[in-house]
Amino acid sequence: MNCRRCSSALRKPGDYCLACDTANCESVVAEFGADRATLTMLGFEPEHPPDDFDPESLVLGETTVTTIPDDGERTAQVHLRNFAGRVADEIRRKRPETVYAAGERAPLREARAQLHYEFYRVPDDDPVGAVLARRGEPALEVVDAPPEAKIGGSHSTLIGERTGMKAILTAADHPHVKKVIPGPIDAGGSGSRTGLRAKVTRADKHGNVRLLLRDGSSVQENRVVTTAGDRETGERVRADLNEVLEESGFGENGSR
Repeated sequence: MNCRRCSSALRKPGDYCLACDTANCESVVAEFGADRATLTMLGFEPEHPPDDFDPESLVLGETTVTTIPDDGERTAQVHLRNFAGRVADEIRRKRPETVYAAGERAPLREARAQLHYEFYRVPDDDPVGAVLARRGEPALEVVDAPPEAKIGGSHSTLIGERTGMKAILTAADHPHVKKVIPGPIDAGGSGSRTGLRAKVTRADKHGNVRLLLRDGSSVQENRVVTTAGDRETGERVRADLNEVLEESGFGENGSR
């Protein structure tokens, strides 16, 4: 493949061109498995695409990173970090605007921790198709503020105390969250499970959501203001927030 600007030969599909300082890859779709990760590079859509434009033409190529699973008690985490690091290195050389990911949670989570790009989960069954179907949708505003600065409102008490605050900060750290406003605590529920759980509810027509914290019979509903402008894009943020909470151990299957 050659650079779209200066035509210099690129070592791999979608590589950033160092000769003319040009990005050739708009986004990367990373599909993680236990022993491999497949990266699909997507190029930039024409400013005025023809009526018969084929979204598949945006696919620049694929790169596969393989590994041998390691279940050793001491070495598994190092192996996971190294595997994710190789994936992260491949993504960095593209310098994409956005990264989409699907598949195994552990390597996905570790790769996201090593990268500084917008990172979205997409359906596992056809991740590339899901991304291509979203083409043309406006990018959401990114809020560049520390999570602590996004928490406001008149209610300062949180369910689970420090654990509840960690869940709130996890949500507030999302790049498309403007503000988290804690609500009052309802202690009259009927739940019997112990351990804090968190779940983000369906987006409203303005794209904002509610973060429910549950601990035993206590429930707290917290308003989350997002940068989404409608229900559809708010649902994308909701799904991503629930994924982050699940990965952090605060989801419905967690036991914090």
